[in-house]
Amino acid sequence: MNPIGIHIASIAGYHLPPSVALVLTVGFVGFLFRRDIRERPNITGALWIPLLWMLITCSRAVSAWLTIFGLPIGAPSSQEEGSPLDAFVYFALIVAGFYVLNKRQINLSEIIQNNGWLIAFLLYCFAAIVWSDYPFVAFKRWIKILGLPIMALVLFTEPDFEEALARLMKRSAYVLVPFSILLIKYYPQIGRGFDQWTGFALNFGVAQGKNLLGSMCLILGFFFVWHLLNTRRRERSRARRNELFLIGGFLVMIGWLQYTARSATTLVCLLVSLLVMMMLGLRFVDKRAIAVYTLLAGVTLLAAELALGISGYIIELLHKDPTLSDRTRLWADILKIKINPILGVGFESFWLGDRLVQLHEGRAFQPNEAHNGYLETYVNLGLIGLFMLVAVIIAAYRKICRGLLTNFQFGRFRLGFLVAIVLYNGTEASFRGLDPLWFVFYIIALDYPRVEYEPLLQSSETARLEDEMEPVYLAE
Repeated sequence: MNPIGIHIASIAGYHLPPSVALVLTVGFVGFLFRRDIRERPNITGALWIPLLWMLITCSRAVSAWLTIFGLPIGAPSSQEEGSPLDAFVYFALIVAGFYVLNKRQINLSEIIQNNGWLIAFLLYCFAAIVWSDYPFVAFKRWIKILGLPIMALVLFTEPDFEEALARLMKRSAYVLVPFSILLIKYYPQIGRGFDQWTGFALNFGVAQGKNLLGSMCLILGFFFVWHLLNTRRRERSRARRNELFLIGGFLVMIGWLQYTARSATTLVCLLVSLLVMMMLGLRFVDKRAIAVYTLLAGVTLLAAELALGISGYIIELLHKDPTLSDRTRLWADILKIKINPILGVGFESFWLGDRLVQLHEGRAFQPNEAHNGYLETYVNLGLIGLFMLVAVIIAAYRKICRGLLTNFQFGRFRLGFLVAIVLYNGTEASFRGLDPLWFVFYIIALDYPRVEYEPLLQSSETARLEDEMEPVYLAE
């Protein structure tokens, strides 16, 4: 049986001693990376920077992993202070990414011109540090989110952007998916836990919690279906057959993880985003009329909600209670707390100090997010920040609609994922911090200019190819 088959057999119930399962998983991951490198993709070694960023944000902080391995180095001292070790790791990745972009001679003025609303939103977040109760904490958190556009730009400035995107996602899956299965099945003290207020068993895998595991499945599941559609378009060959087998194996594993995560939000978002992507590929769909289709879909859903209360049926179908696991009560309590409705409390500062204590009262658990990305933005940045976030989403949507006419395959990836993120933030919050969905949003929302650069941090496999060519990047 091949390595992928062995791992799928493990999912089906084939039980092994934990130590043997660990060795096989490490060997499986090594086999996947060796296969990936031998294909000699047209990418540079700089792709390791956003890959490390993706692996950390989709799983757990470095200090958390060290604590699990019996080395409690740099553990967070408090909610406000965080972990100095984690701060150093993120800062080092940001500096490395900035160094790569500097060597690639990225034109900052062109980036600002092509991404006005996104840059304006980042600048407003920086300004919101001024009226925060904890300005130093807010400043440190703002520095971290600078890593999101930097990592996306490192990806964009690779010799072949779509190849770099595929390798980033596949390499992330090579690590995150097999090790999540390993931890859930063979190391439950790390990969599983219990709900702190219901007592139900939960599966985390490598992630910090079930919601983050669900987000990981949403990102990777959507990518592999998109990659499947692209791969099927290639000419028949042994390489195509092997790639299809790889994709099928990972879709099975991701499907199992999605089932064990029991995250209704990510499941719905994944299904809807895949439906959007598939419909875009239908021949009768006019790519130039996407805005009209979007308007019709919005009006139809609004009418269905007003006339039939369709949201109630969906909640019942997903076996959720009417309060959405106490979210509606939490939203009501958050809105009762006095804040400046225009400016908010300051960048990522709401869940600090006395407000954290107030929202803990009467609850068996300590909430640390609003479980709604739009409400989260409102309490931190006020109505101005919420307006700017909506403007960023609309600007991204307009770019994507234009991009569908010039690069349809990547355009359908962008639009499908935008739909997923917009829906996801109705009951979860990803427009904040280092959430991996927030990172992917930057990938689909940024436009990048035409640039020429000397490749940096080349892999030995691509050095010969890059010596024979001069990369040129085309704006959409």
